[in-house]
This record gives sequence, structure tokens and C-alpha cells, in this order.
Amino acid sequence: MTRYVLPALRAGDPFPPAERALPPGSPAPGLLAVGGALDVATLRAAYAGGIFPWYDQSAGEHIMWWSTDPRMVLRPGNFRLHRSLRRAIARLRATEGHEVRVDTAFDAVMHECARIPRPGQRGTWIGADMRRAYGALHRAGSAHSVEVWQGGQLVAGLYCVALGRAVFGESMFTHVTDGSRIALAALVALCRTQGAPLIDCQQNTAHLAFMGGSEIPRAQFLREIHTLTQQPDMRWHFDDGDWAALFEQ
Repeated sequence: MTRYVLPALRAGDPFPPAERALPPGSPAPGLLAVGGALDVATLRAAYAGGIFPWYDQSAGEHIMWWSTDPRMVLRPGNFRLHRSLRRAIARLRATEGHEVRVDTAFDAVMHECARIPRPGQRGTWIGADMRRAYGALHRAGSAHSVEVWQGGQLVAGLYCVALGRAVFGESMFTHVTDGSRIALAALVALCRTQGAPLIDCQQNTAHLAFMGGSEIPRAQFLREIHTLTQQPDMRWHFDDGDWAALFEQ
């Protein structure tokens, strides 16, 4: 029987290479290390190294750091703008008081992502410590929200981490039909406008595959983000003209 030993990190410890994550067939494929801290410097180092935190604070779990293989990514150039989504975006653009905003309600987006019910989950991994950590990362300029507003109300959105031209999707929510798909489409349009060729989706889901996502080997993912994170940061602002990049198929 194979015995797996995980590094136990202290605050400030460097991460082991992502390639040392537990392999397929192990009890937790992709799990790399436990412990450490959720400060801005640690989170930036994690994402730059293809690593992300995911654990259940409410269950008393320690911080767990993951690097899955293969890695699910969405390339903005491969995004599938289905007819129904195209119509939903057109309605949004044509309706007064309906709009997409960026970074005007980051904390609220995280709060809604944390409380939205999700099939098969008993609770949320976006605990209070995660909200504080990513709030700090947002204020430091490395985490962003894409928001859908209707009549002055936040109805859908997503948040992500961005380093250079690498974008790492985290979570999304919606209270209206097509809301989260519109937020994702707006992120794709922004990435196309800004020349960001890859959105990390971490793990495969049928929804992401339907929208054009696909799996790539972790080694390839690490090579790509190593290059992209060295590039200048994106401009995180969205206006109606950015939609044009989405419709140029």
C-alpha cells in the first residue's frame, strides 16, 4: 500500500513544486500541501506556481493547497457564444439600468458566491478567512470581480485572480437567468481586449466544457502561466465597447 506524506507548511514557507502534488489514484489527487497562511504574498506565489487553496473552514480543516492534473482552462478564443447567451447579452445592453461593472462590489460578489446553494455541497469552501484573504488580495490589485447589475441591484457576478496576463477563475453566482453566463462572457471579452489568452478553471465541469473549456496537462499549464504572469497587468475596466471583442468570432 502506497504511503503519501504531505508537506506541512508554516507561514512564510515556500511551496513545493506543483509536480509533487498527489497523483491520480491517490486519496486526494492534486493535493500538494497543508497549512501555511493566506496572506497576499503567499496567494500571489501560489497562483504564480499553479497552486490554489481549497478547504472547508467550517469543518475545521487546515488550509489545503492544490495543483490538479490535468488542468481545466478556458481559452477566450475558444469561448462558445451560444445563441441564447448572445440574445441575453443583447437584452442586457438594450435595457436601461442593466450593465456589467468591474471591481465595484468585490466583497459583495464573494459574499454571494459563498452563500449560493450548490448541488452536492453541504456548505461552502468560501469561509470568512477566504473572504478576508481575497479581499486583501483585491485591495492589493491582484483579485477582481465582474458584476452584472440590473436596476441598481447586483444580480450576478464572478471573482478571479489575475497576475500579468494570466487569469484564474474562482467562483460565480447568479440570481437571474443567464446572469453568471453573462459575467463569464464579459470576462472573456475583457481578456480578448487585453490580450489574456488563458483563464484557469481548475477542475473540469460539464458547464465549462459546454462554454468551450478543455483540459490540458499540468506541465503545459505551468509553462504557459510562467510566461503570462511575467507580462504587464491587465486593465480592469469594462465598458460597452468591450463586447465587440466577444462578437468577433
